[in-house]
Amino acid sequence: MIDARTIALSLVGVLALVALATGLLVWMRAPQPFAPAWAVLRGTLQLAAISLVLSGIIRSGLLIAAALVVMFAVASWTAARRLGVLRERYVPVAVAMGAGILISLAIVFLTGAIDFTPRYALAIGGIVIGNAMTIATLSGRRFVELVDDRWEDVEGWLALGARPREATRELVRRAIHAALVPTTDQTRTTGLVTLPGAFVGAVFGGVSPLEAGRFQIVVLASIIGCGAIVAVVLTAWLAPVRVRPAILT
Repeated sequence: MIDARTIALSLVGVLALVALATGLLVWMRAPQPFAPAWAVLRGTLQLAAISLVLSGIIRSGLLIAAALVVMFAVASWTAARRLGVLRERYVPVAVAMGAGILISLAIVFLTGAIDFTPRYALAIGGIVIGNAMTIATLSGRRFVELVDDRWEDVEGWLALGARPREATRELVRRAIHAALVPTTDQTRTTGLVTLPGAFVGAVFGGVSPLEAGRFQIVVLASIIGCGAIVAVVLTAWLAPVRVRPAILT
């Protein structure tokens, strides 16, 4: 059990880090300087709630499936609202994320790389959903930004008779690459620069380092496979552009 002193010290550390980040953003007059602080607060409350919920559903396959559906819905909504008008972007984002998540998890469990049990389904499912959301946001936003920055080129191709999808083909490729760079770099430097949370948590929980490493490699490969599918499907869906996109905020 966590004692009151540990909780208090953790709170002090978190508040100090949030105050530092917020202070720097306010000082630099960055847009939405309090957004990170709000994100930490929301994350804290949500983790507290999910911790209580998980203690009751960790053995129920049906309830875990329901929890994953809720995670997916929230992740899709979060990514879609970053790409413009929510009602226009939600379906492309949800389809792209759904394809990436289902295909990658199907490969993981059908090949036996990870045992298909409720706790593993929840653990790896939650990780993959979270990363799919990030890659959907990165690829979608980068594509829209590239189209806006290079609109004269796109418009020139359209004027020459190119189809909308052809006019943005190179921008699609660049958006996909940009979206996958953080994940690729994190995977490439795992063990040298970063120690992933799943690996550290498993080791601290008493799992052997070799088994924890095996699990982490499968997780990283799942993220890479899912991310590639998400980025390709989403940018391909957004590719046929006929009018200049609105500037994202």
